[in-house]
Amino acid sequence: MTEPLSPAVTICRDLIRCPSVTPNEGGALTVLEKLLSANGFTVSRVFFREEGTPDVENLFATIGSGSPHLVFAGHTDVVPAGDEEAWSAPPFSGEIVDGTLYGRGAVDMKGGIASFAAAALEFVRNRGADFGGTISFLITGDEEGPAINGTVKLLDWAQKAGHRFDAAIVGEPTNPQSLGDAIKIGRRGSLSGQLTVTGIQGHVAYPHLAKNPISLLLRLTSALDTLQLDAGNERFEPSNLEIVTIDVGNPAFNVIPRKAEARFNIRFNDEWTLESLKAKIVETLDAAADGAPYELAFRPDASQSFLTRDERLIDALSVSIEAKTGRRPALSTGGGTSDARFIKNYCPVVEFGLVGQTMHQVDERVDIRDLDALAAIYGDFLERYFPQG
Repeated sequence: MTEPLSPAVTICRDLIRCPSVTPNEGGALTVLEKLLSANGFTVSRVFFREEGTPDVENLFATIGSGSPHLVFAGHTDVVPAGDEEAWSAPPFSGEIVDGTLYGRGAVDMKGGIASFAAAALEFVRNRGADFGGTISFLITGDEEGPAINGTVKLLDWAQKAGHRFDAAIVGEPTNPQSLGDAIKIGRRGSLSGQLTVTGIQGHVAYPHLAKNPISLLLRLTSALDTLQLDAGNERFEPSNLEIVTIDVGNPAFNVIPRKAEARFNIRFNDEWTLESLKAKIVETLDAAADGAPYELAFRPDASQSFLTRDERLIDALSVSIEAKTGRRPALSTGGGTSDARFIKNYCPVVEFGLVGQTMHQVDERVDIRDLDALAAIYGDFLERYFPQG
């Protein structure tokens, strides 16, 4: 006789079965809406649009009243499955094989949403809706996409609707090896730029009639590549700059190209602001150019670094993790960016979810015991964050 699935596993499987590849809702928000509204949450489905970007549907659900107001943030959109023939089980089937749940989004991050939903529903059933505060879900369908019509606008919408958040948990897969390894309490910032050097196209046999832009571009990229921004500090890893592409678009062997371009990205710590970092890049490039003309354009989607110092939030979550896993989590600021970079403008935010080793891979999967363990951690945290009386 097959044992019944736990609430966390059931919800995760139901979400995986929704093909919610960015920007398609795919039925995932409908699954959450039915589940939460049936258990007393007030649920809103909110569309956002902007010219030149896909329309995105989002969800906001809330229960309780007053402060403290805890918001759980996440995304139901997923990256494409890739070669579906390479999967051990169909990527949107939600199959369970030997205790492992397979499917796109299993860890990034439908599993985190499912575990928190299971924990929150049990907490509300045990305590009732008058539990001494407010719990909300802020769920976007745009995290894996342009991130324009999702969390940024949903946060603004919620604020205008009168919601004031005291703390937030983002359920991204934060653990490198085992559940309980790490809580993300901050993130490095991100700044991207494009370099363009324009020369004069000509025949390679007559270089005096042309001007090769590649020579200057190589000087500029070499200056960036050897630039040491900082040594890091007790809170953050060193900032790093990476050249991600150099493009000329010249298939010929006998033509000096007219234009050469390069792109770079910097992940930077709190030794820098966006303004001071941009100034450092311009200073470095000007020195390398030595008066030669070049163009530099910074992308508008830059984000500042941040560090959360809310001891109540961090301590309660750390204690819950240790109580359920036996591990005291490291307080990490490593990795890339997430929607926490937007939420930190509204309230203190940390990230904690599943083990992230298979995210975005073929055969993305999660051990169903980890789903239940994560739900237990979230449930214990809710008890500590909203104490009786």
